[in-house]
Amino acid sequence: MNVLVELARAAPIALLSALPAALVGGLVVHRMRRRSMTATMTALVLVPLLAALIGVVATSGFMYTPQLVGTVAVVAVVAAVTVPAGMLLGRSVARETLWLREAREAERQAEAARRELVAGIGHDLRSPLAGIRGMTEALLDGVVRRPAEVEEYLQRIRRETVRMAAMVEDLFQLSRATSAALRLPAERLALGEIASDAVAAEAAAASAAGVTVTADHPACWPTVLGSDTDLVRVLRNLLTNAIRHTPAGATVRISAGTRGSEAWLAVQDACGGIPEADLARVFDPGYRGTAARTPGEDSGAGLGLAIAKALVEAQQGVISVRNEGPGCRFEITLPAAEVPAR
Repeated sequence: MNVLVELARAAPIALLSALPAALVGGLVVHRMRRRSMTATMTALVLVPLLAALIGVVATSGFMYTPQLVGTVAVVAVVAAVTVPAGMLLGRSVARETLWLREAREAERQAEAARRELVAGIGHDLRSPLAGIRGMTEALLDGVVRRPAEVEEYLQRIRRETVRMAAMVEDLFQLSRATSAALRLPAERLALGEIASDAVAAEAAAASAAGVTVTADHPACWPTVLGSDTDLVRVLRNLLTNAIRHTPAGATVRISAGTRGSEAWLAVQDACGGIPEADLARVFDPGYRGTAARTPGEDSGAGLGLAIAKALVEAQQGVISVRNEGPGCRFEITLPAAEVPAR
């Protein structure tokens, strides 16, 4: 009975003493929650311990007693265990929260990029489709009858069809290149031979644009590990982009070399340079250096550089761009093939 009476007397004192400490601790946790998750979790552990300790001290009448010493020792031991645990938990929660925030932001940006790409491709396809439809109806309705006009309309329909087929092929290649399941073969490839194949494939386009494409001593270029077909596609995409933006009479230069255990291949154009603000977006799908999407005769869907980036990364390589000389320098870095032992 005496114990119950003592508890009944001590309970209000302990409550009134611990309550202010709990309120102050709650305010501290509330203010710290936006600053440091580790500090917040540590405060959450310490607040109830301090409140309990203050309540015990108050009920003892602030007098030194063996019971008070024992209680303080127990609280100290508990704090020694729970405070490090709270700090570790806070750091873990902070890392997970940061990861989730970054993942949501990356997903939001990816979704925005997908929407922009779909809208841009839809616009690019809608224009030639409308032209093909109009020319087809003119032929079927007999509006165009003279052989020369009919032939001209058919040639224009063919050009638009080829351009749309190229856009669809670019979409397919982008989907393939960005697939998580893509596994490219790693073969020993001579960069000089890769460059020769790509230059030969783009020779007609370069000649039509009045642009000269040169390679610096391709016979001395290094050997890399990669996929032949996909590396040729990467270089062709870079050459197509360089030729399209280089003025007539200028030169596009291809060079290569080694840097430690890596090999590099560079394409230097004479486009006049890219604004620094746009350099980070050059490899974005659908980006063509302008917000306008009025397709020209030789314009694509803006996927060539995005495909090149994805294919290079699928071969454990890196692609970069910087302003240099009369234009831009696109550089590919790939693992160099080991020299076979003799």
